[in-house]
Amino acid sequence: MWMLEMRSEGQTRRLTVNRSERGWQMTEEQDAHVVRDVTYTDWHRVERAIKVFERAADPVSSDA
Repeated sequence: MWMLEMRSEGQTRRLTVNRSERGWQMTEEQDAHVVRDVTYTDWHRVERAIKVFERAADPVSSDA
């Protein structure tokens, strides 16, 4: 299991990746509500999704 949690101005965003029989189950939550739940069979897609999640939380890259 892999998890990344970000908190800012009273909001919490969490990304969790678990290995499953079908690939990697990725769940994104915002304030304890699931906003995205997807299974990837290709690890490179998981890596891209993680980078997108991190960029969305980075004020420097979101302003660019």
